Amino acid sequence: MENAQLVALSRQSILRNHLDVIANNMANLNTSGFKSQNLHFTEYLMPIAEGSAFEPADQTISYVDMFTTRTDFTPGSIKTTGNDFDLALNSDGFFVVQMPDGTEAYTRSGTFHLDDTGQLVTAGGEPVMTEGGPITFSVEDGGVQITKDGTIATELGIRGKIRVVDFEDVRELEKIGDTLFKGEDPEPVLAPRMVQGAFESSNVYGVTEVTRLVEVTRAYNATSKVVKDLDELRQQAISTLGRFQA
Repeated sequence: MENAQLVALSRQSILRNHLDVIANNMANLNTSGFKSQNLHFTEYLMPIAEGSAFEPADQTISYVDMFTTRTDFTPGSIKTTGNDFDLALNSDGFFVVQMPDGTEAYTRSGTFHLDDTGQLVTAGGEPVMTEGGPITFSVEDGGVQITKDGTIATELGIRGKIRVVDFEDVRELEKIGDTLFKGEDPEPVLAPRMVQGAFESSNVYGVTEVTRLVEVTRAYNATSKVVKDLDELRQQAISTLGRFQA
């Protein structure tokens, strides 16, 4: 009975984590460049006792264990905004941004704007990196044109080129925020396809997430009922045994 409860509780704990992941996906349904996540599970087999004095032999107990949280890097749809500083990647790769500690992070979210100093930054305030580092615009620059390969041109001429990188295996990227990732050994994308005045939307599909939410909620409730029934069965067993005299 104790083993059955432990197995049920292990599944219940994982289902709660699964609900948290689904809730985070749904909360970022409209977040530019957000990539949905999902839990992957594995089976954990409890070692059995080595003793063979009792027959039948002990059976291996199977528990549910969370393997990892994986990110789906499928591109989202591109939405037009008309904002000159909004950029969407219509190709593989990531924009490069500078973190407060000077390190680099990577994102598909291109909802950029100018801060109070005229520097091009992300929605979170991180400077957007060009091949020459962060870039700042002044009134003299006038209108800003960004070509599909990321070249930045203003009335003062060519100002730089938006830096775009990619990775050999994007599954190894570490998620550090809703739309930011850390990674090793970035490689420059030689021919990116960029769209000015647009951004890449979240790749979360609301209908899919609602379906998953219903399925996981039902599984959680069913597991809760099992735990409750096992607890009642144990209390009845204790009560019955307590009425017998030694």
